[in-house]
Formats: sequence, C-alpha cells, structure tokens
Amino acid sequence: MKIAIPVKDESLTFFGNAGHTPQFAIFVMSGTGMFKSFKLDSLKNNPRTDLDHEHAEEDHQCDHNADDAEHIAQHNKMGVALDGCDYIVVKKACKNTANAITSHGVKILKYSGESLKAETVLREMSSQFLN
Repeated sequence: MKIAIPVKDESLTFFGNAGHTPQFAIFVMSGTGMFKSFKLDSLKNNPRTDLDHEHAEEDHQCDHNADDAEHIAQHNKMGVALDGCDYIVVKKACKNTANAITSHGVKILKYSGESLKAETVLREMSSQFLN
C-alpha cells in the first residue's frame, strides 16, 4: 500500500496544504495491525507549474471558481502524480485538489494532530489505513 504525505522538502516536514505543497513523500506501508511499518519509496515534486514552490504558502486559500479551466488543469496534474497511491494524508485540501486526487482513486484522510514529521503523522494515522 502506498501513502502520500505533502512535505516541504527532503527533511520530510509535513506541509498541511496538499494543493500547495512543494513535494509529496510516497511511503510504502507493510505489515498489519500494530505491526505496520512505513518506508520512504520516493519524493515527487508537486507538478503544478502555477505555484512558487520556493515560497509555498501553507495557509493559502484558493479563490478560483469552477470555470477556471487552467487552474483546474493544474490541480489535475497532482492527481496524475499521485496515481498508484492508496491514500494521501492532509490537513486541508480545496475542492479542486480533492477532486483531482480522488479521481485517481486516492483516498483523502484528514490529519488533525500537531506533528510536523511525516513519519510521526503516518504512525498517528496508521489505524485508518485499511488493506
């Protein structure tokens, strides 16, 4: 099973806003129950070209409407990048991000904890990852 976590960079610091994250850390989960473990599989850049990844804003709110085809196309690139993932863990995701991700079969799980480390987020959420 593969799980995506939005992160700032190689430090694997959790980035709450999935649509504006600079990168996605893709982890492979193995084991079951209390014996689940997570291994970093890859780090993928957010493929959106309409963002300034060096100055990513975690609190940014999208204000684009449903008729903004170019903006929606940018979000859809994320769905393609996350193809093959079973889950993504987010603090927030706008409707365009959620639609792009779920249209590729990726389930969205909301994280409400305080951790900033991807590995800790995964451990805290592990009971929600169903095989």
